Amino acid sequence: MLFNREKFKRTELLLGSVAMDRLQKSTVTVIGLGAVGSHAIEALARTGIGKLKIVDFDEIGISNFNRQLLALEQNIGKLKTDVAFERLKQINPDMQIERFNTLCHKETFNQVFHSGTDVVVDAIDSLNPKVNILYELVQKQIPIISSMGAARRKDPTAIKTGDISDTMGCPLAKSVRKRLRRMGVNGGIHCVYSTEITKKDTVSHHLEENFFDSGRLRNPMGSLSMVSGIFGYIVALEAIKIILQDIVEW
Repeated sequence: MLFNREKFKRTELLLGSVAMDRLQKSTVTVIGLGAVGSHAIEALARTGIGKLKIVDFDEIGISNFNRQLLALEQNIGKLKTDVAFERLKQINPDMQIERFNTLCHKETFNQVFHSGTDVVVDAIDSLNPKVNILYELVQKQIPIISSMGAARRKDPTAIKTGDISDTMGCPLAKSVRKRLRRMGVNGGIHCVYSTEITKKDTVSHHLEENFFDSGRLRNPMGSLSMVSGIFGYIVALEAIKIILQDIVEW
């Protein structure tokens, strides 16, 4: 199916027609549609990606309003994948969208990745499934851009990109690195992270949340939509860079 390229004309003016052709033929998988992922899918759709695979098991709730793009009054209680689908189709009805209303972990990996993808955006905020999915992606040599911790940050100028082995100042990244090393993975995962040093509070409890029990209460962490949104837009940009790495000079 051909896109209405007029919608993406200004992107094409910047990146070129060959790049736009590549984007239209590309697939990006976004796992997690919360504070980071909701902004990432918005940016990817507005850039002209041809197919998005969106993965999340959760519903939109009151606590999501301060940072998640999909959180509107009429969406409370709705599945994030359903709300995301409708919003994305309003942006680009020609885009293919595959929805997975499921927990993404190693048992559902083949379900989500039964068809190919050019790059995966990891916006998972729970440690165990995050590590397991990253491990599976590395083993299958699928390009990854992984978001580390955006919560508790107030300084957007501290946001950096780099390999997981080079991350610093982020407790989530430290935990991910440690667990991946035990599994034999020492690098090869491109990340967005913050070097801003934050107070030690409920991070360990939050990260050890039982991801498979969606009804379990979390220890909440403070967050700003401005910072988590910037994380989302940067992971989207990094995904685009991977897709266009041999076409566009960044």
